[in-house]
Amino acid sequence: MTAAVLRAGLIGLGSMGRHHARVLAGLDGVALAGVVDPMGDRNGWARGAPVLSTVEELVALGVDYAVVACPTGLHEEVGLRLADAGVRALIEKPLADTVEGARRLVEAFESRGLLAGVGHIERCNPALRSLRTRLEAGELGDVYQVVTRRQGPFPHRIADVGVVKDLATHDIDLTGWVTGQAYTSVAAHTVSKSGRPHEDMVSAVGQLSDGTMVNHLVNWLSPLKERFTSVTGARGCFVADTLTADLTFHSNASVTTEWEALRAFRGVSEGDMVRYAIPKREPLLVEHELFRDAVRGEPADICTLRQGLRTVEVAAAVLDSACSGRTVVLETGEPAHHGG
Repeated sequence: MTAAVLRAGLIGLGSMGRHHARVLAGLDGVALAGVVDPMGDRNGWARGAPVLSTVEELVALGVDYAVVACPTGLHEEVGLRLADAGVRALIEKPLADTVEGARRLVEAFESRGLLAGVGHIERCNPALRSLRTRLEAGELGDVYQVVTRRQGPFPHRIADVGVVKDLATHDIDLTGWVTGQAYTSVAAHTVSKSGRPHEDMVSAVGQLSDGTMVNHLVNWLSPLKERFTSVTGARGCFVADTLTADLTFHSNASVTTEWEALRAFRGVSEGDMVRYAIPKREPLLVEHELFRDAVRGEPADICTLRQGLRTVEVAAAVLDSACSGRTVVLETGEPAHHGG
């Protein structure tokens, strides 16, 4: 029996919203029922779907779920309206611009038993999905360190948040997701060099619940565009390039050496390097397929609102540390508080 076609709504036709509209318009088993954007649709991005001015008009059309792709500062307000109307929602990352707002969204959807997720799209990157599967299978052994670098020029699409909430939330979420661990502490420095009120560069170090060390370098000040994730463990190092969706494994050498000076060194030495051939599907399409399946009641690995809340909490701790000059300790599943 063929599943009924789901009616999806979209709020926001900006730099991300237009891509959501494109994917929704061609998604199997889904019809784009309507789009909300007070600015209208001068570019035809709505793909022929009715363009509305308010969330209430969208709800009145009758939708099975809605995608929230408006500016971060509006996520809470729009999400709460959808929850009040009983509409399931996929909310772009970050979940909200404040920890308190993210908590209110979690409560609003959970108290009504409504499905909702967060669009942390790096979870759908082919390289990171393959990396996570390999870590779960124990291919790396004990994990020691996760390092990410996310650098590039300033994106004119962002005006309401700084680099920590816009970009570093990608790295915070993917680190917790691929390792299955929670952040327990963070320490960070930020700078603002572009003349805007928000930070545009951050360097952060942290620790996960199993003792894994993490390092994040994120900025909007580099002419070089880089999306680098490495995970180092007992058997070697995985390196993921999420721009090209390539995953490479650098193994620890198992070949014994006859060079006495090297043999006395008790660390590791360079072994084989393997670049995996992995299917490279569009991450945004995978994200929408997963959420569609979840709406249908099928098993689907989506980013939950509680996971999205945790990422917002860690991002807030990063900014707190940069402001206070202290390491911020996070209790697992609890709000951040200051450590020594």
